[in-house]
Amino acid sequence: MGYKCTRCKMTVEIDYSSGGIRCPYCGHRILIKHRPTMIKRVVAE
Repeated sequence: MGYKCTRCKMTVEIDYSSGGIRCPYCGHRILIKHRPTMIKRVVAE
């Protein structure tokens, strides 16, 4: 799962076993989850 750092705008992969969630490039702790651009359509019943 990819994340994007809000400070340096780099795409990072997070290793959850290390304990902390930080950007490995700048150390910032606010990351945004990368979501696909695909649109899901559901038929209403």
